[in-house]
Amino acid sequence: MSRSSPITMPALPARYDPVAIGFHWLLALMIVGAFGMGLYMTGLPFSLQRVKLYNWHKWAGMTILALSALRLLWRLWHRPPPEAPGPHWQQLAAKTTHRAMYVLFFAIPLVGWAYSSAAGFQIVVYGVLPMPNLLPTDKALAELIKPWHGWLAYALAALVVLHVGAGLKHHFVDRDGLLHRMRPWRS
Repeated sequence: MSRSSPITMPALPARYDPVAIGFHWLLALMIVGAFGMGLYMTGLPFSLQRVKLYNWHKWAGMTILALSALRLLWRLWHRPPPEAPGPHWQQLAAKTTHRAMYVLFFAIPLVGWAYSSAAGFQIVVYGVLPMPNLLPTDKALAELIKPWHGWLAYALAALVVLHVGAGLKHHFVDRDGLLHRMRPWRS
């Protein structure tokens, strides 16, 4: 009587799929760019340049919001690689950081949109797609909302620094190959 070999499940991919990798790097570049633009433009005196940068910043925010929604939908239907090996606290920190970043990917543009609406400045994406106002014009409400956009952006920046630092630690200290899972090119 021959013995049949046990049924094995296929191994999870060692890398993220190309679409997830593309979303990751595109959003990373856009978020860093929008954050840098936000820091720069707020220090400018009122001018046409400042108005132009504010519009670009809003367009970037709306694009980040749309891409974040697409990224989340992709993530819900496509399994990521297995979790990184390591102590439970590191896995919990990674999960918590990732979830907080996803929340902020949505919260920051939505709060910025709410602020623009309350301040009476409709967002017209790329100068052609008018977005509905989330709130009626209310200058006092706008002043309450305004700092939240910045605080949330700084919170995301801190999480990004933590995320990058953890990736570099895995790459240079642990040397576990974890960073290669999100690398945009294959070896």
